[in-house]
Amino acid sequence: MFEDKEAQAVYWHSSAHVLGEALELHYGGLLCCGPPTDCGFYYDMFLKDRAVSSTELPALESACKAIIKEQQPFERLEVSKEALLDLFKYNKFKCRILKEKINTPTTTVYRCGPLVDLCKGPHVRHTGKIKEIKIFKNSSTYWEGNPEMETLQRVYGISFPDGQMMTAWEKLQEETKTLDHRRIGKEQELFFFHDLSPGSCFFLPRGAFVYNTLMDFIREEYHRRSFMEVLSPNVYSSKLWETSGHWQHYSDNMFTFDIDKDTFALKPMNCPGHCLMFAHRPRSWREMPIRFADFGALHRNEPSGALSGLTHVRRFQQDDAHIFCTVEQIEEEIKGCLQFLQSVYSTFGFSFQLNLSTRPENFLGEVEIWDEAEKQLQNSLMEFGKPWKMNPGDGAFYGPKIDIKIKDAIGRYHQCATIQLDFQLPVRFNLTYVSKDGDDKKNPVIIHRAILGSVERMIAILSENYGGKWPFWLSPRQVMVIPVEPTCEKYALQVCTEFFEEGFMADVDLEHSCTLNKKIRNAQLDQYNFILVVGEQEKTNNAVNVRTRDNKIHGEISVTSAIDKLKNLKKSRTLNAEEEF
Repeated sequence: MFEDKEAQAVYWHSSAHVLGEALELHYGGLLCCGPPTDCGFYYDMFLKDRAVSSTELPALESACKAIIKEQQPFERLEVSKEALLDLFKYNKFKCRILKEKINTPTTTVYRCGPLVDLCKGPHVRHTGKIKEIKIFKNSSTYWEGNPEMETLQRVYGISFPDGQMMTAWEKLQEETKTLDHRRIGKEQELFFFHDLSPGSCFFLPRGAFVYNTLMDFIREEYHRRSFMEVLSPNVYSSKLWETSGHWQHYSDNMFTFDIDKDTFALKPMNCPGHCLMFAHRPRSWREMPIRFADFGALHRNEPSGALSGLTHVRRFQQDDAHIFCTVEQIEEEIKGCLQFLQSVYSTFGFSFQLNLSTRPENFLGEVEIWDEAEKQLQNSLMEFGKPWKMNPGDGAFYGPKIDIKIKDAIGRYHQCATIQLDFQLPVRFNLTYVSKDGDDKKNPVIIHRAILGSVERMIAILSENYGGKWPFWLSPRQVMVIPVEPTCEKYALQVCTEFFEEGFMADVDLEHSCTLNKKIRNAQLDQYNFILVVGEQEKTNNAVNVRTRDNKIHGEISVTSAIDKLKNLKKSRTLNAEEEF
């Protein structure tokens, strides 16, 4: 059935061939690659001196529908590599694929209508099986994502076996547009981008509050779990970063204690940097596990055509951590990572899926170590108690992993967290420790672990998940104070200052051109969690009259009590603080 992931991949891969045929007929360009994705398909094409225009997409869609109407059969042909190099001599990209990717004397192509394309299949029986198709987006990219290679045109599509699915998809796209984090970021003055620094986000004060609050949250969880959950009962230190078995933090924008400057300068990214930190002095089994966590800035040279708000940037930060442990400690450490993940995602209100990806065909290392590691991962997942699925052969070449996908409010899935075992990086960096039996050449295992993933991307996901209605603890607009009349303005300013000094994002509305009701409505539209109205009575009683952005009226309460209540709600990170006040 179409709901099956493998069935979707076949269906969308077949649809990509239909798009490829339409592109060849319409443009006469050189086809490159056309794979299925998690949410549709695309095809890349080389056009040399021109680009695809969005105004041409309806014509491409019409061409696709004509191909579908013809019910062209998908025919599988096995052909010699030499014959295919001759057949595709007009297309340097297909020849590259044949020369660089095909290591067998023969390979397969699929034909539908006039299109013959390199493909291992499988496909649907004929193009008529594709009932609904939409060509909806185009962009530019590079051959194999390399900016030094040719610029390609990428055209995206989606297809379904019935009209109701297409209607539901179109409705979801409309919802997604209204929830687009770029729109929310602009309306709420959270961040912006500039052509002078493409792919590097400028966070405005309110956006910086969200950013810093997220990092403080993760940092607090590091500390809490270090002392409460993973600290051995016979080990204690008041300095978190000096004790084995604890999280050890360092970052140029996070903590200010000394780090060896040469080591820090050599940190091109978090994984190698943490390896250098592990290796800078001899290690013993008594120290294991050793855990490093980092919010350091990273850079990725994303193609300009791939940049997209906060989801695809060139400069970003990760809540990156690496655990150096023994093989025997894997199960317990993975269990701690899963509990950490559960704690964070439940705070956000996310549900999630877990998949265990096991040894691939082209793996490095010893089978026995892989088997033991996979067994421990399974044990950790079983003990964790949440549903999970096996994903055979989909692990990284350097170790098995647990893939985590979170589900947002409108049913979309995002991969943010990662928990990966790595047997190879310790070997490549010559990382060793003295084992219990005196072996001073024992290699540790590395667990790569991130919960938020990219902080920038997580802010995008949270913006869209909440639709700009941020939960109180994370909100860039927590409190708005509104005076009933000009005689109460001084008191309103005093109240705003008190809340601000207690750590809340508080503002006051002193606009004289608006009525009281208009000010309240504006504050609600701006998504202030709490609106505090102050008149002569509140001024006399040193109180505020509390209502929420959803117009729930809590009534009069003293300023001191209001601050205490909001402090508790902020500390508990409740998702419905407005109801619980």
